[in-house]
Amino acid sequence: MASIGILGAGTWGAALTKLLAVKGHDTTLWSAVPEEISNLIESRRHPNLPGMIMPESVKYTTDIADVCKDKDIILCVVPSVYVRSTAAKMRDYVPDGQIIVDAAKGIEAETLMTLTEVIADELKKDGKHDNIRLVALSGPTHAEEVAKDMPTAIVSASPDAEAARYVRNTFACSLLKVYTNSDIKGVELCGAVKNVIALAVGISTGLGFGDNARAALITRGIAELGALGSAMGCDHRTFAGLTGIGDLIVTATSIHSRNNKCGTLIGRGIPVEDAIKEVGMVVEGLNALPATIKLRDKYGIRMPIITAVNDIVNGNTTPMKAADLLMRDHDTAEY
Repeated sequence: MASIGILGAGTWGAALTKLLAVKGHDTTLWSAVPEEISNLIESRRHPNLPGMIMPESVKYTTDIADVCKDKDIILCVVPSVYVRSTAAKMRDYVPDGQIIVDAAKGIEAETLMTLTEVIADELKKDGKHDNIRLVALSGPTHAEEVAKDMPTAIVSASPDAEAARYVRNTFACSLLKVYTNSDIKGVELCGAVKNVIALAVGISTGLGFGDNARAALITRGIAELGALGSAMGCDHRTFAGLTGIGDLIVTATSIHSRNNKCGTLIGRGIPVEDAIKEVGMVVEGLNALPATIKLRDKYGIRMPIITAVNDIVNGNTTPMKAADLLMRDHDTAEY
């Protein structure tokens, strides 16, 4: 069995910790928020995962050294905006050659780096971490269902095939089907941009539109994502896989989706900041939006759905006006 340190005690970090502990791995869960750790120690329950009880074997800490030292795998599941600062805290305790798995989804707005690139960039600042082995873990994986032991499929992505297989074998069980993929950039791009498209689907729902509009936004949204990914040198097959269309479907349609819920509220006319407060958790689609717009402009890709979401979120138009503009744009071929 492996020794695994998990950084981030949100719903996804907690659900993965439970799954790994049940499989028999030595798990240590870290949070920078002492209240999160004290609650887990006292109750063995997560406030946003009702019904899930953490195994007694799980260890908890607020000490970054405890979660990083002498681990076979370090699993990063902090919100995307905290990945760089968390990597900086890790640096002194992570040996070169360490396998680090990123299960968060996003793109850094300032640098346009994927999150594994952010981790590598931050760790390498001391000149002692040139051989870190990075894997992205992504797919249609709502924590609420993993916590309830419902069947789920996910992708272990890395150009380091050995590391990807090791992560697959460590995580795979009767409830989690793990595939491998060498296209780590494509997988991470999907994980970030699909959240923005899910916002668009939610806005459509909030406007009172139906299944026809939802299907169109999902399908054309993946086309926009695929066009951007192809321009960035990603494998086009990734966008038709679990981390592309698979993750988009679940994020754009599920009752568990924060992005879908936030979009629905925005579509109903609720201001963005108030919608975020009502969701009550991180809405990664809003975090990914600035970077997605910059990538659109950098690669010169026409992305009308992404553009519409950006205009709505930044108050440049209303949801109904944006929808009307999309419907009136007839000068387009499907392929």
